[in-house]
Amino acid sequence: MRTVSVFPFYVVNQYERGIVEILGKYRRFVGPGLHFQLPFLEFTRIRDVREHTLDIAPQPVITKDNVEIRVDGLIWVRPGLEAEDIQKTFYCIDNWKRAVLELAMTNLRQEFGGLTLDESLVAREKISANLRKNLDDMTKDWGLKVCKVEIKLIDPPNDIKLAMHKQKTAEQERRAMRLLATGKFEAAEQEKMATIQLAEGQREAEIRVAEGKAKAIKIINEAAEQYFKGNAQELKRLEVTESSLKNNSKIILTEGGISPTILIGELPLSEASRINNQSWPSHTIDAETAKDREQSSSSLAMTSFNAPHIP
Repeated sequence: MRTVSVFPFYVVNQYERGIVEILGKYRRFVGPGLHFQLPFLEFTRIRDVREHTLDIAPQPVITKDNVEIRVDGLIWVRPGLEAEDIQKTFYCIDNWKRAVLELAMTNLRQEFGGLTLDESLVAREKISANLRKNLDDMTKDWGLKVCKVEIKLIDPPNDIKLAMHKQKTAEQERRAMRLLATGKFEAAEQEKMATIQLAEGQREAEIRVAEGKAKAIKIINEAAEQYFKGNAQELKRLEVTESSLKNNSKIILTEGGISPTILIGELPLSEASRINNQSWPSHTIDAETAKDREQSSSSLAMTSFNAPHIP
């Protein structure tokens, strides 16, 4: 605040407002610009209406759960811009800055007294908003406007800090163990899924191979049915004969074709005698037919392939 009493002309800045008194009595309100007054009769008092920063000194407060903590903060407050507000700042309060600080400290204790320690540590914005609203309502009669309140520091005792630090450390360790366990579980799940996928792939491959073999067998059977129709028995005999020849066995060639009977050792004499003594029908034939039948009779005798004897 500044005063003008001697000079008849004076200037009020844009960020200032003032009042003019004559012989100690309020006369008029003055705003920014050039003004004139009667020297020694009129007295002008000018106030800065910008926001003023007030520092709340650290002070002990007791929370709802009986924990003593130290708290400090900042307040931004300014006088009103209207003529009535300026008059109130001069006539309703002597030292408005000190009054606002004392009022703020009182309300600060009240705000923290209704909260526990844990609530106080996370309720800075709530406390600041409530404190600003309460102070603004209380200072209206002084022509002031509380613009903002901020809590700078909430300082618990050292033993509380140590306990909080241990609690936070335990919480972080628990969270780390949970994350590690979750990671192992997810890794196990992924490994299980990979094993299942591998097993399914192997099964699918085996099914495809089996289907291929079955299709090949089907094609072979269809070809055999188409090209060897009616000769299945002869085909089987040829397969047995081939197998017998691989093992150096003896086989018999007869008039009806290849007999796949495997003989061990020498051909039985009874079979040879039966073939040689085969009788022909008793009717008249010519010499040529007789010769042919004689040759056929001789061909009915056993023709054996000498091969190593199978024990």
